[in-house]
Amino acid sequence: MFRDAVRGFIKAEIAPHFARWEEAGIVDRSYWTAGGRAGLLCPQVPEQYGGAGVNFEYNAIVVEEIGYAGYAGPLTNFSVHSDVCAGYILKAGSEEQKAHWLPRMVTGETVCAIAMTEPGTGSDLQGVKTRAVRDGEVYRVSGAKTFISNGQHCDLVIVVARTSDAPGAKGLSLILVETDRPGFRRGGKLHKLGHLSSDTSEMFFDEVEVPITNLMGAEGAGFSTLMNELPQERLIIAVHSMAAAQRAFDITCDYVRERKVFGKSVADFQNTRYKLADLKADLLMGWAFVDQCLAKHVRGELSALDASTAKLWCTEMHGRLVDQCLQFHGGYGFMREYEICRLFADARVQRIYGGTSEIMRELISRNLQS
Repeated sequence: MFRDAVRGFIKAEIAPHFARWEEAGIVDRSYWTAGGRAGLLCPQVPEQYGGAGVNFEYNAIVVEEIGYAGYAGPLTNFSVHSDVCAGYILKAGSEEQKAHWLPRMVTGETVCAIAMTEPGTGSDLQGVKTRAVRDGEVYRVSGAKTFISNGQHCDLVIVVARTSDAPGAKGLSLILVETDRPGFRRGGKLHKLGHLSSDTSEMFFDEVEVPITNLMGAEGAGFSTLMNELPQERLIIAVHSMAAAQRAFDITCDYVRERKVFGKSVADFQNTRYKLADLKADLLMGWAFVDQCLAKHVRGELSALDASTAKLWCTEMHGRLVDQCLQFHGGYGFMREYEICRLFADARVQRIYGGTSEIMRELISRNLQS
């Protein structure tokens, strides 16, 4: 029933507007409140905070369906808000923070973003330079962030900031910053290769004053909180890659059956059939492992190793698959009006955000037995 509801939402609230959103580089603000009314935002949030109180498989259904429909930008908007930001507030937020922000996130009244990446700091979060200096009962936040999804629409930002001079990860904390506070400024929308309708921005903090009650968790515990929550983020990226790869495969199967070359369909050539067979096998294996990881996550047993492996394998497979599918489309695959072209462009970031493939390999390698 929930999957059917998501499909109905896609048909009514995304499909009619998607082309316009891609052109504008941002979804309508009403998309958020529509998602809230439909119950698609933060379904894992407990009922006491206004959510449905269901398990994370429901989050995965939203990602699978919007991803399979081919709408990567609107999916990124919801996923960052529901699957990433809400998780941090649920796990690290105070009771006051949960009670105030989660109901608003469930309805779409508040849009949330998380600000980790800086102009000089990507996967290596220990290099964060943004600072939150305590001054009595407030923190003063200063610094710059970049590549922030939901950067234009967000009302609340979870900021990774340095609250002490302790070296490396020890000085990092998570600070909630409301975007209507003096000293906060958004940069313009960044122009990307894919995920065009997902607003992505720079952010600037110039002595932004927030109360000390906006600290999430303990001071200096930010890095450990990030490490605990990143497996969920990486899992949901793997889910997205599987859904988008399945979409690319399915539309390509339809195309090669219809496209005629040398008097017969492209699908009649042995080369086509064998390559599609390999892609089908990849999809079956990927879905099996992702479903296994989802089951573990629901039980609270998902390891960083499993999440990193899912993220690495699924996103790399996604890239290979969509490249081959575009090739089957020939010159038409290079035309933006063909869906496969957009799917190809949207796939590329999957191997970058949430931790690059290189970082995933490093994490996996630490678990190798000699």
